[in-house]
Amino acid sequence: MKTKLMVDESPCVATLWAPTMSQALPPRPRQVVQKRSVVIVASEYNATYVQALVDAAAAEIEALAPSVNLSLRQVPGAFEIPLIVKEMALKENVSAIIALGVVIEGETYHADIICRSVTQALQSISLEYRVPVIHEVLYVKNESQARERCLSKKINRGTEAARAAVAMMQLMTDLRARG
Repeated sequence: MKTKLMVDESPCVATLWAPTMSQALPPRPRQVVQKRSVVIVASEYNATYVQALVDAAAAEIEALAPSVNLSLRQVPGAFEIPLIVKEMALKENVSAIIALGVVIEGETYHADIICRSVTQALQSISLEYRVPVIHEVLYVKNESQARERCLSKKINRGTEAARAAVAMMQLMTDLRARG
């Protein structure tokens, strides 16, 4: 699909990707045996969907890293997630942080503003504190998309987040061991 974009007042043509959801989970990383600490920071807003993400993430962490100390911190909404993620990143013993939330698009730009802010903050925290922050604060168009990404056993973004957290913990451990 082609569309015209304006860049610095001049028109250009860009190719856009069709908005389709990935249908495959990443492969399971190898099991972690070292003592680690993972924190899930989850929004209480859109609780049915977020709780399903939390449950799936916790089950996958337990399967992949049974010795991990897993804790949950809940916040009122998605906008509050980065503050608690930063507090958790300040702790030296945190190996990874998983940020979970669901923002459903409304009639205004509010959801877009919230999601952009959360995304930028989470990336900044991860880079500043050198701790993996897994971003699964989902921005969806409607409840159908939320159900598909959160309540499905086949494709659950909580499972995906847990796999990414374990893979990143392993990679960071390997990199730091090499000096």
